[in-house]
This record gives sequence, C-alpha cells and structure tokens, in this order.
Amino acid sequence: MAGVLLLGTVIGVYWLLQPDRFTASLQAQARAVGLELNLASPARPALFPRPALELQGITLNESGATMPILLAARGRLALPWHTLFGGPTTISRLEIDAPRVDLDALRSWLDHLPSSEGGRPPQIPRIDTGILISRASVVRSNNILLDNLALETGQLRPGKPFSLDLTARDANGDPVQLRLLATPRTSGEGMSFENINLHLSHGAGTSIDLRGGARWHGAADASADLGGHVDLADAGRYDLSLQLTPANARDPLLLKLHLAGPGRNADVRLPPLQLASWWSQLTDAEGGQLGMPPGSGHVDVDHVELGGVSAEGLRLDLGEGIPAAAASAPAPASSASP
Repeated sequence: MAGVLLLGTVIGVYWLLQPDRFTASLQAQARAVGLELNLASPARPALFPRPALELQGITLNESGATMPILLAARGRLALPWHTLFGGPTTISRLEIDAPRVDLDALRSWLDHLPSSEGGRPPQIPRIDTGILISRASVVRSNNILLDNLALETGQLRPGKPFSLDLTARDANGDPVQLRLLATPRTSGEGMSFENINLHLSHGAGTSIDLRGGARWHGAADASADLGGHVDLADAGRYDLSLQLTPANARDPLLLKLHLAGPGRNADVRLPPLQLASWWSQLTDAEGGQLGMPPGSGHVDVDHVELGGVSAEGLRLDLGEGIPAAAASAPAPASSASP
C-alpha cells in the first residue's frame, strides 16, 4: 500500500511539474526580450531535495543570430510549490554549471534592445533564494577574459536587499573578486538599484570601492551616479566618481569619469558601447588602423613607464570626438561638450 501511495505521489508531482509547460514559458519569456532559448533534450523533472527542472545543453542567443550569448552543459530550476499548483511562475533558485558567455554576442543583443518607448520596460525577475553559477568562462573574440568563474547571489526580489559574490581568474591567472550589495526596485518605467555598495579587486594590489545608485528603463536609457576610491598598491589611493547619462537624440549613452590622486588626474566623457567596440579592435589582428578612443576630456600623469620607455608630465587630450547617437544625424562638434 505504501508503495502504491509513493508511486501515486511521484506521478502526481511529475504531472504538476509539467516540464513542457515550464520550458515553453521560459522560451516565451526569452522571446519577449529578443532571445531564443533552446535545450539539447527536453527538461526533466526532479523531486529531491525540492521540486525542480533539470536542463541539459542550454543555448541562449539573440533572435536570428548564430553566435550564442550563453552555452551551458547543465542547469537546474528549483520551483516553489505554489507555482506547481497554478500560482505565478516564479523560480526559487537557478543553478547553471559550466556556462560560456560571449561578450560580443551579448553586446549585439544589448545594442538591439528596444527602448521603453517601443515596448514594455525591463522588469526584475523574482528568484526567491538566489543564483549559483560554477565553472564559468567569459570570452570576447574567442579569447578568454575570465575563467573558472563562480558566482552566487542571494534572493532577487524588488524592494529586498540583494547580494552578489563573484570570483574568477583572468587570462594571466590573476584572481578577480567582486562583491555587490544593492536594493532593486521596479516601476512602470523600468528598474532601479538603490544603496549600491560595490567592491572589485584584481590581483594583489588593485581594488575599487564605489557607492551610489543606478536605473535602467531599457536599451541605452540608463543612468548611474557612483563615487568612491581606487587603491593601487604601487601608487596610493585615488578619488573616483562615475556618472552614466542616458542616450538622447543628440548624444549616445555617456560615462563621465573623474579620477584624482597622487600624480594622476583624469576628467573624461566616454560612450561605453562605442568604447567597447574600439577596445575589441585591439585584439583583432586584421582590424586595420586603430584610431584614438572615442570620447572627450583629458588625462594628466606626472610619470609613466610603458615598455621600458618613461615619460614625465604626460597629458592626453581626447578632444571632442564623441559619436552621435545611432538614431540621429551626427551632431556638430560644438555640441559634444556639455
């Protein structure tokens, strides 16, 4: 009798999980933001230690594109009981094993995201107990930027404190660590992040600590205001402030950076999306002649050594070469400055 009851329970929970229903729901949510989600085999239900769906051979790419944004060997979606009994489709925990993230494909998708004017503004998904990613790698132009990456977060719910911890190794094997604390919120216009506290360290002597807030209303409609300091083991501590201003009919998304400290000062305005494209040309052997990076402002350095060559009193002027917003005609040179 007990065996019959156990068998009935297994069949009942299997029916409640309905892998095809949840797979279709995930694929529909991906299509809503211009993504295609595919699995190497149908999702399989699991009962212990909690109801979940096991995903094999995960591929996520921009709709119509052939280059995947993410490839992963395995994934697991833990589901709350109220979802199984017809409640809102939410995820208790997301686990992904050995994913490979391609930054070029990711940037292409971000470039094509519609603004909030053309569709529903982005919203924060709800994950009750967090995300776990292990053995990940991040690549650009088929070159590994980060390897052996591990990431774990706390719960992701609007209005609740959110934590993220990341460890990895760069291409040279140096350790990278990131710690982020913030409170996400949603509204009819999009999402925001309050009380941001960010710590980033690279190698043995470089770290960045920033505090502030940010918001995202879709595509390049993003802004942020962060301030703090940078510690360099061989140079000292520097004050750092970052301001991100949203794109408009004249200007692209712009990052304003101010750095001040012993022997180094900088005030620059950089379009991060165009800068990423320029930076990628550094690793492209057939990229042709590389010009100055896009942006405006100046950098002053009392002393610098590069490749055995030293210089004193170096000043770099970027000029006013900020590209116009993609949806507008090029702005006259005089309009690039604030």
